[in-house]
Amino acid sequence: MKAVVFTGDRTLELMEVPDPTPGPGEVVLEIKASGMCGSDLHQYRAPRKEKLNIAGHEPCGIVAAVGAGVPEAQAKVGDRVMDHHYSGCGVCKHCRDGWSQMCLEGTIVYGGVGDGAHAKYMLVPAHTVVKLPDALSFKTGAAISCGTGTAYGALKRLDLAGDETIAIFGQGPVGLSATQLAKAMGARVIALDISEERRDLATKFGADEVVDPLANDVVEAIQDLTHGEGAQKSLDCSSNPEARRAAVQAVRTWGTACFVGETGDVTLDVSNDLLRRQVTLVGSWTFSKNGQADCAEFVADRKIDVDSLFTHEFTLDQAEEAYKLFDTQTTGKGVFLM
Repeated sequence: MKAVVFTGDRTLELMEVPDPTPGPGEVVLEIKASGMCGSDLHQYRAPRKEKLNIAGHEPCGIVAAVGAGVPEAQAKVGDRVMDHHYSGCGVCKHCRDGWSQMCLEGTIVYGGVGDGAHAKYMLVPAHTVVKLPDALSFKTGAAISCGTGTAYGALKRLDLAGDETIAIFGQGPVGLSATQLAKAMGARVIALDISEERRDLATKFGADEVVDPLANDVVEAIQDLTHGEGAQKSLDCSSNPEARRAAVQAVRTWGTACFVGETGDVTLDVSNDLLRRQVTLVGSWTFSKNGQADCAEFVADRKIDVDSLFTHEFTLDQAEEAYKLFDTQTTGKGVFLM
């Protein structure tokens, strides 16, 4: 089968690799949709590494083959499934709670150190599959498998309420998902991004207000939109140090800010930005396996149009073109359809 592999320094190859066969406790997924996530760009832009793995950590498809010892209730041929793209020891307290990425013995991240979903087939442990509700498309399932699921997990960490205003910094795939989900939760959304295209997308997905950080003092702008107090909650999806600092400064006294964007750093005035305003700062790393299932149910029950996040569809043969475009960080979400 053909598979997309990041070779480093903004290059990739479409390699020919053997079709996988499931061993005990494993299943093979026939991938129908494999999403492009913002964190793919960290690997795409990174220097060349010795061990190359199949890219893609937003898998969704159909169970094509089942190995020995897999209970039918867990997975059977023909099941429509997503994949929780982490695997741990399976027995530590975090694994038992569905947080395999927090495994005390170490974690395999599929599409990172393990082979991912940018291929026709993907081999995974059976315990990582999550059923896809019949009402949802494979594209929506791919989004929930990381970007949309990550946004949902962060909003749950924030305990967002319907009578609150949230400022969402960065309107890439995760930020747009957060905007869409926060509106479905009843909140008022202020969306921020330096890209006009992404601000327009945020409006389309329900943002009540949009702010251009290049043309405004964003803290003042958010205060002006919230009776001088600031937002109750904020979420940084950008990884930009200035945006992270503003996300903390833009919440009101007793407010909560959440960082979800990967890598980088931030400098804060601990006394004035946090302590003396009683601000809570939390980090949120993706979601649990149970949280992924909850997100899928939330999307299905409320008929949220997650498919509309995808502005571009590609075949695997178009992978080079796809990632060159995605690297500009001006588009919505991309997906490979098999």
